[in-house]
Amino acid sequence: MTAAIVSALGILTKPLGEGSVQDTESSQQGALVAALRANRVLLLEQLQGEGSLEEVRRLREEVMTGTRWFSGHTEDITWDFVQECLLLLLTLARHLSAELELFQQSSTSSAAKLRTPEMAPPLPPDILSVSQQKTLGAALQFVVSLGLCPYLASGVGVPLSHRSAFGAMVAKLVYGGAESAASRRLLTTTNVLLRIAQLSSLATLVFTRHLGDVMAALCQLGHQPHRTEGCGTDGVKVQELSAEERRSCREELKSLLAKVYQPVVIKELLVLQGGPKQSGPAGHSSGSSSRLAPAWLRRLCGQLLSERLMEPKGVQAVVRAILEGGKGGESDWRKCDGVARIMVACPQQSASADSYYRQVCPQILHLLHFRDKLTAHQFQRVATRAVLSMVQEKPSFAQQYLLTPLLAPLRRCASASRDGHSQVAVEEWELTRCVEDVYKIWVVGNSPSSPLLKNLEEVLPVVFTLFCFTKQNVSHLRAPCQEILLWYLSHAETSTALSALRQLSGLREQENQVGADFHFSPGSDGGAQLCCRDSCSDEDNVLYEKLSGEQWRLECLMQLLVELKDSDLPGDFLLDLLQELTSWAFAVEEEEDGQELHVSAMTLLQVEQQVLGHAARRGRTLALLQVLAVMVETVDHTVLLRKNTQVVGFILSLLQRACVGVNEASGAIPGNPVESQTLSMGMGLVAALLSGPQLTPEDYSSMGRLLPPLETLSQHHPEVFIQELASNLRAVIATHGAYRPEDLTATTAAAGASKDSETLPETSSVPQKKKSAAAEADVSHTPLDDKTPRRTHTTHSEFSEGSAMGRSPSIGDPSSLSKTVSDWLLEACDPDVPTRAYALRALTRMVQKRDPEAVQVQEKVLTLFLENLEHEDSFIYLSAIQGLASLADSYPERILERLLKDFQHGPSLPTSNKDQSLESRLKMGEVLMRASRAMGELAPHLGRPLVVVFLRGTRDSDQSVRASSLSNLGELCQKLDYALGPLAQELCSCLTALIKTEAEAEVRRAAVHVIALLLRGLSDKSTQVLGDVLLDLYRALKWVVRSDPDEVAVLHAQLALEELDDVMRRFIFPQQKLEKKIVVLP
Repeated sequence: MTAAIVSALGILTKPLGEGSVQDTESSQQGALVAALRANRVLLLEQLQGEGSLEEVRRLREEVMTGTRWFSGHTEDITWDFVQECLLLLLTLARHLSAELELFQQSSTSSAAKLRTPEMAPPLPPDILSVSQQKTLGAALQFVVSLGLCPYLASGVGVPLSHRSAFGAMVAKLVYGGAESAASRRLLTTTNVLLRIAQLSSLATLVFTRHLGDVMAALCQLGHQPHRTEGCGTDGVKVQELSAEERRSCREELKSLLAKVYQPVVIKELLVLQGGPKQSGPAGHSSGSSSRLAPAWLRRLCGQLLSERLMEPKGVQAVVRAILEGGKGGESDWRKCDGVARIMVACPQQSASADSYYRQVCPQILHLLHFRDKLTAHQFQRVATRAVLSMVQEKPSFAQQYLLTPLLAPLRRCASASRDGHSQVAVEEWELTRCVEDVYKIWVVGNSPSSPLLKNLEEVLPVVFTLFCFTKQNVSHLRAPCQEILLWYLSHAETSTALSALRQLSGLREQENQVGADFHFSPGSDGGAQLCCRDSCSDEDNVLYEKLSGEQWRLECLMQLLVELKDSDLPGDFLLDLLQELTSWAFAVEEEEDGQELHVSAMTLLQVEQQVLGHAARRGRTLALLQVLAVMVETVDHTVLLRKNTQVVGFILSLLQRACVGVNEASGAIPGNPVESQTLSMGMGLVAALLSGPQLTPEDYSSMGRLLPPLETLSQHHPEVFIQELASNLRAVIATHGAYRPEDLTATTAAAGASKDSETLPETSSVPQKKKSAAAEADVSHTPLDDKTPRRTHTTHSEFSEGSAMGRSPSIGDPSSLSKTVSDWLLEACDPDVPTRAYALRALTRMVQKRDPEAVQVQEKVLTLFLENLEHEDSFIYLSAIQGLASLADSYPERILERLLKDFQHGPSLPTSNKDQSLESRLKMGEVLMRASRAMGELAPHLGRPLVVVFLRGTRDSDQSVRASSLSNLGELCQKLDYALGPLAQELCSCLTALIKTEAEAEVRRAAVHVIALLLRGLSDKSTQVLGDVLLDLYRALKWVVRSDPDEVAVLHAQLALEELDDVMRRFIFPQQKLEKKIVVLP
């Protein structure tokens, strides 16, 4: 029966024949009218004559009898055709409804019990085949094109003329019909479509392609302004709908909008409201007035869209409707901003702004929590833009409905109490979601404003505490917390940021901090949760935890300042702390002046208050000094003092502290070398700034702040030299460089040198040469490599002071490049430590470059290196070790034999100190280890004698030599590869014997470490090279794990077992390689 009804629809919608299509438009319209008439007549004839369609004819007549709108034959061919289509569609719907009811009844009968679990469930009768769906789709298209769209008012829906060229022709054909019955025909078509859409299978066909047309028809029928029955344009009486019919259409529209997928509904409403202009086909142009929706329809669509937006998940539906199908291009970003503006603007149809934002804002926050990769990015963009727009345009509503709920978990961390029974005050998922939301809106949105900064400032201590916790653990919250803190410090005003830094460093009263009874603990998903702190009765442990926690917070804060490389905030914070330190110095002086008041004149309460006040001030001073110490140690000077103004501020703080205690009555307290050196350094910095190449008026203006302290020093300092220097500097600054003494810089450098020379006898009994060597630590440790960047930012005062103290020439000095090997050999015997060390490194470079002169005198160079190997200064013997290693790498056959002999039996030089034989042997072991590392692929060829000597060294009487031999053995054996095979048994016996019988833990550790290095170096070759001894090594390692009392040896054994486990896994389960092998048969 279903197939018969569909075949009848197929007869009615049979396509036009090719012969009937002509070139002109009038012939196309005529051919279409003729085809519609012919198909309708053919259907009626077959219904009367065909026996297979008799049941269809009977059911059609029943449907026709129950309808009031069917008018039989009319003069309008198109409407007659539409009526036949509607009758057949109703017939199909009635038949499918009856069949579906019988199917549902039979599914509960005894027949259902006969089905086994293996059987597929039977298909319901309303399931249509693909060809049947295609036929129904064609029929629905004819119904909508001929019976619905032509009767829509101008501007309602998308006109047929804008859809296709065929649609434009159909529109002209139907528009010539009767105007009097337009509303009735539109109502009839719409009601039939809604009736057949009650079946799910037919509803899919109707609404997937014609939802917008049905919605447009219902809007016009139910909401178009009512007009009384009158005459149309041709004087024909127009039949208007009754109030009941209009009310029914409004109810149908409301029901339809509630049933259909909301993003689709919103798309169609946007189109009805007047979407983007759509151009018609070529040759058919229409004015903008034909595309413009009428005012009543725009108001209706706006009201319906607002209702959709305010419903649960309405914001999500609006976002999906506008953004679905986007590919992340520039247009999608603009769409996101447009959607955000739509949500921020309160619609006129809303009862009140408060109710609107109360419903919409939670949905906006919910957009931030989507995990779907395809939509999460766009949703977050919309939510971020909406929040930022609301903060700017509606700050009160944003504070109440957006920022307060969003930051609630962080605020609860600061206000948590032990009233509840749960140990967890803030769950992990809450804290994670809150931090991620703050990161998305504040950092990713990157639109700083006063409300955002103020709200973030309130929870900043909690975020910083959480950041300090994540720095001690592995957590995915570390990066967002760090970015949030850096964003605030970068965008807040300088005074506010400095106040926040003071609070985070503990220098200001703590506000909005995590409660003392709570702490963060690791969560199960890599986040953090706020838990109650366990009570501890041990006061020492509590004090230790408090002090270590404060120290760790300071280190974390300094790490944040290090990240602010392009900001002036670290330097401003340093100057602020120095200024406070200076004010403390003034306060201490005034306090000492006021000590003359006798205690007997005070009451007991006043004495207690004074003592407590002194203790509190000293505690704050200690905290300030601690922050300064950590800051100077952690943050590089290039970050702290980026600009000249900051350098001037730093100098100003130094000079102000130097002025403390200097007045007309009494001078500075003599005999304090630290203060004198500090003042000299400040003077030198001022002179270095003034000797700059180009000083701008702004630079001199910033230096004007130095004039008062310089004047004080020039008048009241007890040393005449400092007075003159301060007076000269003050004159240069005041005249903006017009007056400049010729010896200003040299005098400043001499002041620093004289201060050093004065303090040397008082502070240390070390000779002047040793002090010079210590000062030259930087130069001695600088590698002699052309690629090493040389320090070029050396002030003139530093150069003068270094020259006065006999500093050795720098690496880039032209005089050092022109020296010969003989010159370097002579300087290598110089008693001055820096000069000797520099010469040894220069000889090492010549050996590495295979200088011809160095090759000729290599024996002398070798003897020189061996002599200096016994020197007590580390600068000397480390340079000698490096030189011997370079010689062994360049000439291994001749040098290694000599080095091995000295390692075995001690130094062989006649001048060697036999009492230091052990120390020399250990230094020689270091040389051999470096030579072993440098052998590379030559290790199998050159390493056999070294292995023998190292194995003998494992039996030495001294434990240090045994440990050194084992260390060198491990470094060498991992490079021998297959050459180690003949020595495997001997090596294994030596190592296992040492592991089980050695009394010294240090030697056992070295033996176990040799096995780990062997397995790591051989890797997959271990099963081939060490195949015979692998089991013995495994048993030795297991013995260490079970029986060795030394924890370090056990740790080394566990690492070696892990290496062995990886090797055996790769051996037993080799990696599968998909490769093709071509074998050529003989």
